[in-house]
Amino acid sequence: MALWQSRWVAAELAKLGFETRIEIIHTTGDKITDVPLSKVGTKGLFTKEIEEALLDGSVHLAVHSLKDMPTDLPDGLMLAAIPQREDPRDAVIGAKLSELKQGARVGTSSLRRAAQLRQHRPDLIIESIRGNVDTRLRKQAEGQFDSIILASAGLHRLGWQDRIAELLEPEFMIPAVGQGALAIETRTEGAGLEACLRLDHAATRACVTAERAVLRELGGGCQVPLGAYAKLTGDSLTLLGKVVSPTDGRSFAGSVQGRACDAAALGKQLGRQLLEDGAAQILKEVYGA
Repeated sequence: MALWQSRWVAAELAKLGFETRIEIIHTTGDKITDVPLSKVGTKGLFTKEIEEALLDGSVHLAVHSLKDMPTDLPDGLMLAAIPQREDPRDAVIGAKLSELKQGARVGTSSLRRAAQLRQHRPDLIIESIRGNVDTRLRKQAEGQFDSIILASAGLHRLGWQDRIAELLEPEFMIPAVGQGALAIETRTEGAGLEACLRLDHAATRACVTAERAVLRELGGGCQVPLGAYAKLTGDSLTLLGKVVSPTDGRSFAGSVQGRACDAAALGKQLGRQLLEDGAAQILKEVYGA
């Protein structure tokens, strides 16, 4: 997936007249494949080594899945561009949720997905599944899981959208912060920044800015059991947010609406609302603080 994303950005830059060379960097998150991400407890699992290469000048730009990125970037780095977002919804591969029998096994690597799914189907057995997209699809096809849940965006990008049995609407399962969006990270000045600025998509940036502001207010990394999804209609931005306990299903949800230019403030407002309603206790339990 990371290679596809990098090649896509390289192709878009080529259209603008920029020549690029792809450097593959393996991150800590890539190397940890036998432990659920929620138990690792480290922010920046998929970004640390890449950001070090940016800072030391080994690379000029980095391509990430935005949902993997911490809300606070190292000094000297910035999100130069956020291209137009792919479908942000979660997708079910295998049997549809309504078709799953009691005790069916569902695989997901996401604490958020697992927690929200338990609210709707507490009778299911939800287990962690790691590996790249084709590995997860293979495990489901082999019968290790009755269904698995993945991001729709990745399946579309890899041309495997025909494997999707069901798309979960945000009202049913709120996506992860930034899901479906790419982020191009560069130093705050230099060739990388200048090349990438034209790839930025204003509407997508407004939506993910609001979502990331919720996450920042909650003070968590990408494995917080938080769903946040923003939708832009004209200049009006609607933001949904939900925190669900992975142990007992308690949840706190809310929404705010306002102008796109106030995206960050709207996200902060919703984050505070969730914390005041009780989400702070769930986060404390998740992180053992």
